[in-house]
Amino acid sequence: MSSTLTWAQLRDLKCAELEGAADGWGRASNLADAGRDHIDKQLLNALRGTQQGEAADAAVGRLRQLGRNFQYVYTECGLLRTALNSLAHELRAQQRALREALDDADALRLTVHADGSVTYPEAGEGLIDGKPLPGGTLTGGGVPGVLPASGLVAPNPNAAKAQDIADRVQKAVRTAAEIDWRYTRILRKLKAEDGLKVPDATWTDAAADAASVRGAARGYLKDAIPHNASPAERKAWWAGLTQEQREEYLAVYPDQIGNLDGIPAVVRDAANRDNLQLLIGKLEGQGDEKAETQLAGLREIDRQLNDGRKPPMYLLGIGDEGNGRAIVSYGNPDTARNVSAYVPGLGTSLDEEFAKNDLKRARDTAIGTQRHDSSSAAIVWLGYDAPQAPVDDPLGSFAVAGDERAEKGGTAYNGFMRGLVATNENENPHLTAIGHSYGSRTVGAATQQGGGIPGVDDIVLVGSPGVGVDRAEDLGVGKGHVFVGAAEHDVVTKLPSKQQAAAGAMGLAVGGPTVAYLAGDIADQGDDDLWFGKDPASKAFGARRFHVDEGPQLVSGDGLSIDAHSQYFDPERNAVSADSIALVAAGQSRELKMEELR
Repeated sequence: MSSTLTWAQLRDLKCAELEGAADGWGRASNLADAGRDHIDKQLLNALRGTQQGEAADAAVGRLRQLGRNFQYVYTECGLLRTALNSLAHELRAQQRALREALDDADALRLTVHADGSVTYPEAGEGLIDGKPLPGGTLTGGGVPGVLPASGLVAPNPNAAKAQDIADRVQKAVRTAAEIDWRYTRILRKLKAEDGLKVPDATWTDAAADAASVRGAARGYLKDAIPHNASPAERKAWWAGLTQEQREEYLAVYPDQIGNLDGIPAVVRDAANRDNLQLLIGKLEGQGDEKAETQLAGLREIDRQLNDGRKPPMYLLGIGDEGNGRAIVSYGNPDTARNVSAYVPGLGTSLDEEFAKNDLKRARDTAIGTQRHDSSSAAIVWLGYDAPQAPVDDPLGSFAVAGDERAEKGGTAYNGFMRGLVATNENENPHLTAIGHSYGSRTVGAATQQGGGIPGVDDIVLVGSPGVGVDRAEDLGVGKGHVFVGAAEHDVVTKLPSKQQAAAGAMGLAVGGPTVAYLAGDIADQGDDDLWFGKDPASKAFGARRFHVDEGPQLVSGDGLSIDAHSQYFDPERNAVSADSIALVAAGQSRELKMEELR
């Protein structure tokens, strides 16, 4: 279609041929996806299971590269399909507008010429001689009822009708030409570089391609994504789509579908694995500190997704907003009877440390839980901006943190858990919320919003500086279902309360260390208040405290250490705590070894 488009060409345009071409690209996309799936789930697993050595490692590397190539083909072909379908969708709308104008012209006995001008017949009566007023010809863009040549008011009643038809024809043709020009630019960019490798630079181009198609397909696809619906309604929306519609959403909006609570886990995983590559391409070469930090985290997650580890990984969320987002499940949370979701705390962001350490905590929990019940999955949920103050200064860190991030995080966490309830296939799944460090404050905030955390049966709090409430029964699951782990040498579980800290500071200023101590003791007479409320391990709070190892001392011959705060999930360094968490997550808390409350 050219810039000299005529209304006859628009009328006769066969949009079905564009959709047929889109179907062809769709088939190519599906074949690439099947090839990638075959490599990931069969060839790589078989090779790892039967072969070892340098040759096997080299073969694994080549297969991964081939799988990466297939993934790129899948993405680009999917974008082509949606671009063509969206083009047909928009052009068909202009065809309808044109045909309606032509039908109205026929009904009014008006003649539409090849150039879009409209001739109208004589009609009415002259004011002087009573004869019919002459007809004429009008072009689009004129003023209804005004003769172009003279500027005099034309009393012929057909003139205004003819002007309306001419304007509608002109608008439809001009809009169609603009649509054609816009999509031509997009389609010309959807081409791969020569060669068999797909480096990060190619994914950078793919990210730009996806952004272009997303912008163009807004009316065709995006406006229908139910962002403001409940997870149950989103699940129903996805179930009601055709397979072709699902494939288009996955190709063009993996970031939207992959992070939408209520969409099945296997779908979110597929979408987020593709979006992971697009994010890597987007951040590649930006050069700023945030991009480099997040790139390191994304690449480590990508590496783990492709190393064949067990339990299988499901990428339920990924994004670069704020300090980064990542939600990873070990085991399928839709089919597992037991599902736990762990919220990390202070200093956590999408970086290499998170990708190595926090993912390992979830994996260790999954392995431990499956040891007690094979139908189990464990999730690490970084769906909020945790405070970024340095963890080696706990008091200062939590003072900076405040409650705002926990409140926002609690709302997001509730939405995620409501999505798990909607998609889990078991009649009555057992869900456990786990909060570590500031993450326990976030879990506490989640319990106070909208009637508690959806579907959660048990809550585990470890290394907690307080949860924002003073009694276990206020968390909404019954105090017998609130479990606390607090290592003897974990300084975070012994932080002073805000009132105690303020009183101590005032006492220090007035009378020195002794007065400061006495003032702090008066401010917290039971010595059971922490920065965010009552100590969850205290008798006053009323939870169930399970046994954990005491952890390394804060000060020793090796210097200062806060490692006691980070070992709760580690089966090697704190086996008692790790197994306790796993027992709760498996719904077998009756087997816990309990410890005396403070």
